[in-house]
Amino acid sequence: MQIVLDSCRQVVAQSRHVSLDQEALARFAPELALSKVPRWEGRYHFSGEPERLAHYLLLLDALNFCFWPEPRWAIDYQGEKISGYWALAAALKRAFEQHSSLEDLQQLIKITPDQLRSILGGTGEIPLLDERAQILRELGQVLHEKFQGQAARLFQAASGSAVELVRLLTSHFPSFRDRATYRGQPVYFYKRAQILAADLHEASGAEGQGALPDVDLLTAFADYKLPQVLRHLGILRYDERLAERVDARRELPAGSPEEIEIRAHTVWAVELLRREMERRDTRLHSFELDRLLWHLGQRDEFRAKPYHRTLTIYY
Repeated sequence: MQIVLDSCRQVVAQSRHVSLDQEALARFAPELALSKVPRWEGRYHFSGEPERLAHYLLLLDALNFCFWPEPRWAIDYQGEKISGYWALAAALKRAFEQHSSLEDLQQLIKITPDQLRSILGGTGEIPLLDERAQILRELGQVLHEKFQGQAARLFQAASGSAVELVRLLTSHFPSFRDRATYRGQPVYFYKRAQILAADLHEASGAEGQGALPDVDLLTAFADYKLPQVLRHLGILRYDERLAERVDARRELPAGSPEEIEIRAHTVWAVELLRREMERRDTRLHSFELDRLLWHLGQRDEFRAKPYHRTLTIYY
């Protein structure tokens, strides 16, 4: 999305705490070009008729944020203990397979933190539980008022456009308005709105409601795992004070200059990787590069240095 790229590029140009190493980026591009993009993970994600899948994906990416505070929330799923995003995806899948109250719009509008805790289950507590319940109530209310109570109607209103879907999400749902202000100028990230468009495309096999021909216009989804990977590769560099703070696992406030610079550099670095690979005749979309980098971030060698920690509903 051009509004995201343009605003992030402006941050990169004025950045004081984060920088981008173009030589490291150029060295890594050929290696990344040899990687296979991971497929949509069917084991942990719900699949079903389009209407239920639409509702599942909307809830999944509405809640897809902030899993890092210790002790980590985790669930037992089919004999496996999983945490983080995979735990959320699997917990919601289990709930949909059991036809839980999450599919009842009137129940969704009234859901409480205790009810959500019971539905998700697991050990420990998922962070920002109150905020997550509030987001679900917001979703239910907006769906009721604007889209005849159906997530599928929201997707239909996008008329087969990933960019239009992002616009609809950020226009109607306050919790999807992932933006900040840097030196008096607006910065747009729209992480969860963009990832929902990509997830719809992938989960639907790029058919039906997921046939989004402009999905290539989506940017990277600025979170905390991608910058960890890019820093490990030497593509992102932090100044001494920021590096010490991140490495000491001290929280960066949401909307702080350092946090905005990390996220903006992440988006712009992936865009430059995409361009460098295209120059070498390897064409991947930014959301595919995002997935490659995110999966690298699940490997131990890319966790040598910690990710930055920000308590936020946006990622």
